[in-house]
Amino acid sequence: MAEDIPEPQPQVEVSPEAAPPPPTPPRVAYPSLALQIWPPTQRTRDAVRSRLVENLSSPSVLTKRYGAFPIDEASTVARRIEEEAFGAASASAAADAGSVDEGIEVIQIYSKEISKRMLEAVKARAPAPAESSPGSVEVNSPPTTSAADDAAGEEASAAESDSPAS
Repeated sequence: MAEDIPEPQPQVEVSPEAAPPPPTPPRVAYPSLALQIWPPTQRTRDAVRSRLVENLSSPSVLTKRYGAFPIDEASTVARRIEEEAFGAASASAAADAGSVDEGIEVIQIYSKEISKRMLEAVKARAPAPAESSPGSVEVNSPPTTSAADDAAGEEASAAESDSPAS
């Protein structure tokens, strides 16, 4: 068993002057990399329009509340929304939105404009409110009470009429 353990090898210390320097990797010339956030590519703009069509025409919280658009109308509205939002964001962009931070700010404006215009479009198309919406107050509606509240109210009325007046 003692024969299986290898004997420690003596370590040779090499001075830094004696060690050869590591080989230098060859220099590869890379073209300068420029990250451009704004304006979005046509492919990105088309994807935004496609997503808008889907949001306007398929079941969602938005379409359940305001109604869904037919696909052909949703396509037309989506194109208008995206073009108007792109124009608004472009107008707010600096003459040269060269930095990434400036590009991100313009993308945020673009996104907010799309959301705002989409909501305006669905609200404009929504039917006139025949029923009250969740945020509105009905003036002529009586207060709702439960059966327990009605019974308690009747008992209190009966107790008042039975008690002698002082």
